[in-house]
Amino acid sequence: MTNGLHRKALLLSYFTVGYNILEGLISLVAGYLAGSIALVGFGLDSFVESLSGSVMIWRFGRHKGLSAEEEERIERKAVKIVGYTFLVLGAYVCYESLKKLYFQEAPAPSLLGIIIALASLIIMPVLFYLKYQTGKSLKSLSLMTDSKQTLICAFLSLALLVGLGLNYWYGIWQADPVIGLLIVILLGREGYKALTAEKLCCC
Repeated sequence: MTNGLHRKALLLSYFTVGYNILEGLISLVAGYLAGSIALVGFGLDSFVESLSGSVMIWRFGRHKGLSAEEEERIERKAVKIVGYTFLVLGAYVCYESLKKLYFQEAPAPSLLGIIIALASLIIMPVLFYLKYQTGKSLKSLSLMTDSKQTLICAFLSLALLVGLGLNYWYGIWQADPVIGLLIVILLGREGYKALTAEKLCCC
């Protein structure tokens, strides 16, 4: 049973990395073509998310033949690394949001960007649920923490969708950076919780 859950966690992590790399590349290209800072930022966020998934591949790809102490040590290190990715992403989103507001950098209308945001908004909540339930069954705080980063990616997709949508149809560009600042609070909270976690079970 445990081996099956480890395999499921590994497959979900591979999907997370693959999808986010593809999403990031498309977003960067779309952002470049449209001159949209919001889309470029979203693409970079996708690469940060793929980093978190890579940590999970490293963590669950090494569980065979490990003692309980070794597995706990790897789990603790994985939790810390995922926590740092939260803070890195939060700092980037905060910087980009404040910069866009200060310099009044409106994202260019982009229908492709709206499609990307919609796709992510559909896929990410499902991926979050699968990863969270798997992590809960394994009593793996690192996978549960990583799943929350996937959920935050869904919120970022919503922010991008709202920002691009309001700009595309109504010319209201300020919505995107304002929502981005609200998400920064959530990123900081989850990063702090991951870095200060003292036990690895989800009890």
